[in-house]
Amino acid sequence: MTAVPLLSLTGVRKRFGALTVTDDVTLAVEPGETLGILGPNGAGKTTLFNLVSGDLRPDAGRIAFDGRDIGRLPPHARCRLGIGRSYQVPQPFGHMSVFENLVAAACFGAGEAEEAAWETAHEVLAQTGLLRHANTPAGGLTLLDRKRLELARALATRPRLLLLDEIAGGLTEHEARALVEELARIKAAGVTMIWIEHVVHALLAIADRLFVLDAGRRLAEGAPQAVMASAEVRRVYMGIDGADEEATGLGPVPVSDGDANPGTGRGPVPSAAR
Repeated sequence: MTAVPLLSLTGVRKRFGALTVTDDVTLAVEPGETLGILGPNGAGKTTLFNLVSGDLRPDAGRIAFDGRDIGRLPPHARCRLGIGRSYQVPQPFGHMSVFENLVAAACFGAGEAEEAAWETAHEVLAQTGLLRHANTPAGGLTLLDRKRLELARALATRPRLLLLDEIAGGLTEHEARALVEELARIKAAGVTMIWIEHVVHALLAIADRLFVLDAGRRLAEGAPQAVMASAEVRRVYMGIDGADEEATGLGPVPVSDGDANPGTGRGPVPSAAR
């Protein structure tokens, strides 16, 4: 008997007026898998997350979670089923403490009673390195700690599927490494993840598979090394074509060296690269 994917999208389409932002997207994510999503700006990556989380409804196609059609469920119902997410720009309750933000996520996202929510908040604080900031107003955190809080709030909802939207964006090289280590621990705990990211070497450190979008359509999908070596992916996402490679002597994209820039092999990928 074939196992049911944790998440499956079949022929999903979304339009805003005459603009098609998600065009016949079909994909499946297995339990425990980490799927990396790449694509140029405007490719439809965040829209895809909004469709999965319920912030948007598809115009066509089917979205299923653990075999159940969730296309008409509101965001809070999907969260209760086990779909947690972060946003590109952290959106904490700035006047509340870090601890209170996590209690709110556990209560309203996971549906936990107050006592259980407090326990969850303490657990996630320790897990994400935020324990020392437990009583700090969320609005006063540094960028790294706001990113950690964004991840922590998603974890406090007890997700089976975690959607991460450019969570490494804006971080230094050292901070990005620390984030990858934390995500590796989450992965080891069995949480399924889909991660949109432009900091490519961070994504490649833990992704089992890559899915590349361009203009709302699937451009490539498969093992990270094969996808990053694809001439079409290099042309569309990195702006490198065959003539560029011949002129510069660039070879296939290295994916084994976490510190290498996948486009050039000349050092770390800038965190602001887009």
